[in-house]
Amino acid sequence: MMESESLTQFYEQKRKEVPQNLNDDVGHFNVFRLEDCLQPGKQVRYARRDYYKITFIKGHNRYHYADKSLEVDGTSLVFFNPQVPYTWESLSEDPTGYFCIFTAPFFTEKIKGSLNELPMFAPGGKPSYILKNTQEEAITAVFEKMLTEIASDYTFKYDLLRGYLNELIHLALKTEPAENLYTHPNANSRITSIFNELLERQFPIENPVQRFNMRSANDFAQNLSIHVNHLNRAIKQTTGKTTTSLISERVLAEAKALLRHTDWNIAEISNSLGFEEPSHFNNFFKKQTTQTPSTYRNV
Repeated sequence: MMESESLTQFYEQKRKEVPQNLNDDVGHFNVFRLEDCLQPGKQVRYARRDYYKITFIKGHNRYHYADKSLEVDGTSLVFFNPQVPYTWESLSEDPTGYFCIFTAPFFTEKIKGSLNELPMFAPGGKPSYILKNTQEEAITAVFEKMLTEIASDYTFKYDLLRGYLNELIHLALKTEPAENLYTHPNANSRITSIFNELLERQFPIENPVQRFNMRSANDFAQNLSIHVNHLNRAIKQTTGKTTTSLISERVLAEAKALLRHTDWNIAEISNSLGFEEPSHFNNFFKKQTTQTPSTYRNV
């Protein structure tokens, strides 16, 4: 099974200091100039990463992204997500640009919705966007603002950075996707995409009487009219994770949001997330975070 590169491994490989707040619940974000991180003669390995990445790059480059290959000579904005393995190689000397990395909790901390709903991060979506001169200037300005803000001591700088991240995404959505992106139809990607849509359709939980009902791989398989083993294989091959772990990750993210942003009691949150007993919710939350829901809420 292909391994994933963690954030810690990213910093170690780039010979950068590992941030102290790397595992904070609010998520992680950082931004770099591409030329500051390139290591001559070292090939970027083909692997999944445990984080999202947006790369703005100039020059002649080739990307290998899941079952797609893309060759770009010019300026492009490319979106990478944890579900899909990738690598890239420079076909010209001294490529320049920027890139930022972030985790899902950073993006969703104050923004409703899922990254998987966006075309550039959806399984089988459109990850690459070719830029015109005016778009190149606008995106360069956003990355420069990110670099300035990440180095500042402004108390609310991560709120600004989250806004700049959204600006990048919407600048990309306003462009035409790369026309020389060759895709190979993949049933596993389609199944995973539909699974993600069904999962996200149940969120956010907006009141205590709303209930998350599709809680198991079997529930989703029945809805998709396929055998559960078929669903599990498709998701494992597409994302590198199990169906159960993806469901648990989404339930945990919603649990954290409800604990942090509502005044519902633990029993109400437990019930809305589909747990039969609050004790089951407590055990689930503690297994995932090493904290009880009450402890997490009061930190």
